[in-house]
Amino acid sequence: MTHPLIARLTDEFNWPRLANDSDLAEFTTRAGVHVLFVPGDPKRNLETADVAVILPELRQAFQGKFDCAVVDDAIEAELRQYTRVLKTPSLIFYRDGKMIGAIPKVRDWAEYVTRITQILALPVAA
Repeated sequence: MTHPLIARLTDEFNWPRLANDSDLAEFTTRAGVHVLFVPGDPKRNLETADVAVILPELRQAFQGKFDCAVVDDAIEAELRQYTRVLKTPSLIFYRDGKMIGAIPKVRDWAEYVTRITQILALPVAA
């Protein structure tokens, strides 16, 4: 069963739930910047619910400079290994199909704003 605050992201905000590699590729290769919310296990990690509440607020604060999706359990472990962002919850940023940065664990608001601003300014690695 999905945590209600994670379900809110897909049900209320209509963020896609990425359940397979093709969903992931289709979402991350679209034009613009994309944030993948990797929740981890909300029963074992209480920070997951916090990030599920914070991320929509961050998206609003950055005035839609990125869109968001929720990573499904089915591909979470593989994605975490591939990106080397092993801690959860995490936010993984993509542009043009390439990872440009990540923020693992919950952070305070000022750190989120600073780090996201830095990540958005980064070029895509070759």
